[in-house]
Amino acid sequence: MNVRHLVPSMASVTLTSVTLASLLLAAGLLQPVHAADTDFSKFKRIEPQYIAALGDPGAPSGNGAQAWGLWSQDPGPRGCKLDRYPELKASGVAPSQWKFDDKDWWLEEHGLIMEKPTFPLPAGKYLVTGDREVTAVLTIQPKDKAGNQRWELSGGATLYDVTHLGCRSARYRPGTDNNSCSPSNVRTTGFPVTPGADMPVVNGCRKQDYTVLIVVGLPAGR
Repeated sequence: MNVRHLVPSMASVTLTSVTLASLLLAAGLLQPVHAADTDFSKFKRIEPQYIAALGDPGAPSGNGAQAWGLWSQDPGPRGCKLDRYPELKASGVAPSQWKFDDKDWWLEEHGLIMEKPTFPLPAGKYLVTGDREVTAVLTIQPKDKAGNQRWELSGGATLYDVTHLGCRSARYRPGTDNNSCSPSNVRTTGFPVTPGADMPVVNGCRKQDYTVLIVVGLPAGR
């Protein structure tokens, strides 16, 4: 899930003279049709963050954002190889210092065990892209009285438009009471997973595939 090449280095760029919109255009991340109703100058560029999302790929809005999570940094390079699982299990802590939960673990497209995202995704606005053609503003509403959070994308963009197809992500939890859901049951063949394909089924586990959105900007005052 390493897509840090998305946004060019800012070492030689003066933010006062170059807007976020022009940076995104230069990086090929901004589609003008979706910029028409959005003021990108209200967003500041950030190091990429990653949203684990669920929803209808063809929908521009929906419910259920309370089940979405956020990785504040790329979890791929921080992942643990499957053949190192015995060490991870024994220590309970990955080399990158995140804690492993054997009842709720995650896998990415290269077969790396990765840290869980933070739940829930905070309400607010996020500038998101799938590193293809579309960049849009994602709005996450506060929870209503029933605990539901709505989400919506600007400019008619759909969830598929801002999905990074190369990033695959799945959550694995025990499917039975005997807790037989383990990374040791993951087949080591079939990686990397084909872009757009489902993550592998693992014996003893309930699997949930998540869509990955890349956050490239946050509101300037945030």
